[in-house]
Amino acid sequence: MAKQPSQQLWGGRFTGTLDPIMTQYNESIYFDRVFYSQDVRGSIAYARANTKNGILTQQEFAEIERGFGIVLKEWEEGRFEIKPGVDEDIHTANERRLGEVIGKDIAGKLHTGRSRNDQVATDMRLWLRDQLDTLEGYLVDLLKVIAARAEKDIEAVMPGYTHLQRAQPIRWSHWMLMYASFFTSDLARIRELKTRVNKCPLGCGALAGNPFNVDRDAIAKELGFDGLTMNSLAGVGDRDFVVETLQWGSTLMMHMSRWAEDLIIYSSGEFSFVKLADAYSTGSSLMPQKKNPDSLELLRGKSGRVFGQMAGLMMSVKGIPSTYNKDLQESVEPLLDHVKTVGDSLQIATGVLSTLEIQPENMLKSLTPDMLATDLADYLVRKGVPFRETHHISGQVVALAEKENKPMDQLSFQQLQSVDQRFEQNVMEVFDYQKSVEMRSAKGGTSRSAVMEQIEAVKKALAGGR
Repeated sequence: MAKQPSQQLWGGRFTGTLDPIMTQYNESIYFDRVFYSQDVRGSIAYARANTKNGILTQQEFAEIERGFGIVLKEWEEGRFEIKPGVDEDIHTANERRLGEVIGKDIAGKLHTGRSRNDQVATDMRLWLRDQLDTLEGYLVDLLKVIAARAEKDIEAVMPGYTHLQRAQPIRWSHWMLMYASFFTSDLARIRELKTRVNKCPLGCGALAGNPFNVDRDAIAKELGFDGLTMNSLAGVGDRDFVVETLQWGSTLMMHMSRWAEDLIIYSSGEFSFVKLADAYSTGSSLMPQKKNPDSLELLRGKSGRVFGQMAGLMMSVKGIPSTYNKDLQESVEPLLDHVKTVGDSLQIATGVLSTLEIQPENMLKSLTPDMLATDLADYLVRKGVPFRETHHISGQVVALAEKENKPMDQLSFQQLQSVDQRFEQNVMEVFDYQKSVEMRSAKGGTSRSAVMEQIEAVKKALAGGR
């Protein structure tokens, strides 16, 4: 049955009833109820501001604060009863219940000068601020595990790849720290993002500002905001903070997806560089021998989900005219799901890496002497031969090894000299994987000292938070 317009906060203008399907289409209470505590906090802060300017008496404010204490407890204990068709959103529900607890005469004064437009923007920013703190904590945990494992597993040497072809030897830790580099950038970005989220729109009204001279600075301070949205039109019409959050999460999940893809490949039988813990694997319903990296595949798959949320919201926002429009309600659901998906993904990734078992013997078996072809060229560079010439000479050695059907390190010294007379007896020392990685000692390289320096850089980035 359609609800009567008198039951709506906005019902005085309307004489007809609302289509029941439109009622369901319009309401957001079943997802924005997650903002119940933020809505209560914002309402108390706003009531306090209206007490200072004389709209409410101290006694009325005390009743509002007492009533909201009861409402908040009902939400926390799961006793709050949503009234379908009446409670459009969390703001309507809380105000309706407050009126039942303390009486409508006092509760009816709460909304003076306030709009649901600035109310929802405030609730979302308060909620998101806390969620970003949590996400930052999860990301810090992942980076701590990467740094710890990079230090612990620093002796393992594996093939480095370009174009998914074996290229040069690197430390396993160096591979992990590639993703630490990506994730520390994500950490810096979320810290920057939080400063833009933490601005208070409360007191902007529906769009034109507040006519009762509320102290917006005091409201912002009480709610823990760093500052204000300085234009009332922007205060209610801005969802850039949601878009930017979804962009941040999408960038993080892009990195997460690449990380997962590498580990999926490295855990396959053809590589067997790593072995996933049973806690993050599943089996096959048909093939008993299978151990599938479902945790990593889900991380890779969920990246598409968060990208879609970002693109979808941007398409919804791009054509909206100025200030508040109902389209902006579409920013809430993707934000809620996005934050949960990213948070869950970070925790899963941390679990996968902390329980992962590496198999350095298989990494070593995958190294081949031809991966030291650049080292062979560098050998002659150190004797004064131009690199472009040494590159060509090293390529000739590779071709000779292929022609002889033997690894490069099994060519005789005489065969190497047949390619170039400048090779000396100590040339055979080139064919040493540990020596190869240790030669890459410049900052950012794969030598032990360079890797340790990268680990310290990660630790320093972690220390740069709140």
